[in-house]
Amino acid sequence: MILLDTHVLVWMVSSPSELLSRAATREIRKAQREGGCAIASIKPLGVGRAKGRLRASGTVEGSIREIVDSAEVSVLEIPSDIAGLAMAFPEPYPKDPEDRLIGATARARGITLITQDERILASPLVRSIW
Repeated sequence: MILLDTHVLVWMVSSPSELLSRAATREIRKAQREGGCAIASIKPLGVGRAKGRLRASGTVEGSIREIVDSAEVSVLEIPSDIAGLAMAFPEPYPKDPEDRLIGATARARGITLITQDERILASPLVRSIW
């Protein structure tokens, strides 16, 4: 299983061949065959904000479900121990709470995060690729 950052999920649904790196595309395809792709439960908020860039209809909640279902990704809940880990990440890990929660989810579950965020990619705290 791999964990997807919001922009990766949005790009998967909207135009994967144009926006995803070769390495990201390769890892996503491998995960789809083997263990699946997931997003952290905080990430549908970002998907909702991206609704205008996607062909989704109805309410924000319905659009989020449509996007998550069409990409065939699982949504991983963020229990309190992962939230605590996120807040304990030291500098220079990004301060954005969503970035911290997704990073902590990847770290706690021992899975790779697919992201284009250079600050996360540079961090030794989270196994990530782009």
